[in-house]
Amino acid sequence: MKKYKIAWLPGDGIGTELSVLAKKVLDVLQLGVEYVNADIGWEFWKKEGNPLPSRTIKVLNETDCGFLVSITSKSNDDAQLELNNELKNLNLKYISPIVQLRKKFQLHTNIRPCFSFSGNINNLKENIDLVIFRENTEGMYSGVEFKPVSQELYSVLKKYNKNMDHFDQFNLNDLAISTRIMSKNRCKSIVNEAFEYAKKNNINNISLVDKPNVLRETGQLIIDCAKEVSKSYSGIKLNLFNIDAMCMQLVKNPNKFSVIVAENMFGDILSDLAAQLVGGLGFAPSANIGNNYAIFEPCHGSAPKYTGLDKVNPIATFLSLKMMLDWLDEKEKSNLLLESIKTVVLERKFGTYDMGLNNKSSELTLEICRHIKRLS
Repeated sequence: MKKYKIAWLPGDGIGTELSVLAKKVLDVLQLGVEYVNADIGWEFWKKEGNPLPSRTIKVLNETDCGFLVSITSKSNDDAQLELNNELKNLNLKYISPIVQLRKKFQLHTNIRPCFSFSGNINNLKENIDLVIFRENTEGMYSGVEFKPVSQELYSVLKKYNKNMDHFDQFNLNDLAISTRIMSKNRCKSIVNEAFEYAKKNNINNISLVDKPNVLRETGQLIIDCAKEVSKSYSGIKLNLFNIDAMCMQLVKNPNKFSVIVAENMFGDILSDLAAQLVGGLGFAPSANIGNNYAIFEPCHGSAPKYTGLDKVNPIATFLSLKMMLDWLDEKEKSNLLLESIKTVVLERKFGTYDMGLNNKSSELTLEICRHIKRLS
């Protein structure tokens, strides 16, 4: 049996209990795993001034892939307030650890499937089956931001863009700037990933989503890149949507879409919207894929109010395990896990509160494990 070395990152809040349940599933699947625990999250920000300690980077560099369950992220102002007293005057700045990981390991492709399980009473419609490809390292989440705005920066921006004149009426200390920086390389890369997925799965169209009528330069860049890439895929049609129009279409006609591709922020927004179409974030997995490494995580947050209650839906965590198994080329185990989840959701004998039932997370997990054993 092949044995994998996996960086195990429970994170914050419900992450600890869900990571225990995830291990139970992998044990029943008989995946050969060496779990290497790694520190990440809010507690390490408060205690050490870094939510992603250097020792964690070392662990990831020595493993096959990473599995992250949940982290807490707050504003920089809140982050400063919660630092331990001895760290408060060191001019530390909070940066989301998952954003750091995506850049450090060049995890440029974020994949978020949305699938409506038969038997899920919260499906907006049946037979929803779509995948969102989100560029993971650029766009509005590049982290190039300024507050306060210096006179030097303001003068340079005014020199090159007359739209800055509008802000002359304000004090510079009252301004904040967040930039959307996109490269042709990454735009082409994420679109190509979406086309490749469509080709592999016999899908004849993909939808690119942006807002080029307002975000003219960056919006046009990704559109031009998509059109260029599409020339290599003659059997697959490229459709273009504005972000607001796509939000309406997903609510109205989600079955029309199979593959959606977008820059970082728009992909983030669309994937949460799409998750609600199929029952909420308890059914929303994701994968952060790079050329040489990958980190898998459910889309939900750390849900501190549910910590320790054995209450939250673990299916998003298990579907993220499925994506990890696919990436490791453990297709048989991946399919076994998916079929077991499908069966349990369809039977409606076990489920958490968000599924209209009253079982604990651990009880739902044990039922899925029983089906894995039965189907093995």
